[in-house]
Amino acid sequence: MNVSAEPTVEDVVDLVERHLAVFPLPRGGRRPDSPGWSGRCLTTADAVRSHWPAGANVGIGCRVSAIVGLDLDLAGDGAATLADMCTAHAAGWAQALDTLTVRTPSGGSHLYFRVAHWCTIPSSSGVLGPGIDVRGPGARSGGYLIGPGSTVDGTAYTITRDRPIRPLPAWLWRRLTGEQPVSLPPRHPGEPVRWWWL
Repeated sequence: MNVSAEPTVEDVVDLVERHLAVFPLPRGGRRPDSPGWSGRCLTTADAVRSHWPAGANVGIGCRVSAIVGLDLDLAGDGAATLADMCTAHAAGWAQALDTLTVRTPSGGSHLYFRVAHWCTIPSSSGVLGPGIDVRGPGARSGGYLIGPGSTVDGTAYTITRDRPIRPLPAWLWRRLTGEQPVSLPPRHPGEPVRWWWL
């Protein structure tokens, strides 16, 4: 992805091609400027090229994208909390991080994980421990992440680990839902995307 002062249309197309559903945020902003953002998510390159407003920051809808985002806060030491959880669950730290990762302007990280399209993990703060917020698909519109390329207070969200988005690890699924995980079939190049439409 191009690192620029603000996201370009091709930056946003790159996100859609990673099977992420995007919607515009105000230039330099973190919050949607009106309700109903989840219904405005774009899921194809053609739609982005036709409708993306110049200079807009990028929102990524968790429900439409079927993802869970872990927001690791630098000040709250979210990375250390996640490392402790990986140790407790005998899960490799490197393996847990081997997914698309974005550095936030505050120095924290967003880790992206795939979930089933019917998943209803809610957004939360502190459920997994100090310094970790969860952005989930929820039961209705779900949460959202600020996408890479977006700029807030002059600092960009940047991809620091450019990996395919891996399924949410089974132990994290159990921690967040109390249920046994469901296997997700692998996505192959050219496979149609089955979006969860609202």
